[in-house]
Amino acid sequence: MDKQSEKRQLAISALSKRPPDALLAEPLEYIFADHFRQRVLCGALDEMAEQKRFDREIAGHVLAFMKKDFGIHVLDEEEDLFPLLRQRAEADDEIGEVLTQLTAEHEADRQDCEAICKLVSQAECAGGKGGELMRRFAANERHHLIVENAIVLPFAKARLTNADLESLGRQMALRRGTAYPEAG
Repeated sequence: MDKQSEKRQLAISALSKRPPDALLAEPLEYIFADHFRQRVLCGALDEMAEQKRFDREIAGHVLAFMKKDFGIHVLDEEEDLFPLLRQRAEADDEIGEVLTQLTAEHEADRQDCEAICKLVSQAECAGGKGGELMRRFAANERHHLIVENAIVLPFAKARLTNADLESLGRQMALRRGTAYPEAG
């Protein structure tokens, strides 16, 4: 298998397979694993932005990921993780501004995500403004992931309690329609 085929198969696998449900018992690790999937999405979007015709299989996986998994991940953060972090933050942590900025970025991402989904589902190629939109979304998302991986997740590891983490994991499992992995 050549490099391009390997890269294509990695993208398909990452976009189509959620992290294992057992990882929900370690919700910050699950989020980190989802961030990897989002980085793969960014690479796929960058490639699609340059194509004259979409690879329909990759486009289908991109579309499915953006319509379902991407939104679920944002809800994990906005409805559960960020409120827990605000609750556990101490006065001198100054995490509030970071979370406020990420929430604003999530809103912009939602709008771009909808536009990209429409483009991918209706078009054979990105072309002009569609390609620019895909590249902009990918660049913005990469920056967003850097902030979350370098600041938010380490902060969460430092501040969240075991009870917080269990609550977060249970909410994430519920959102995905799966059982929370019980200690065995």
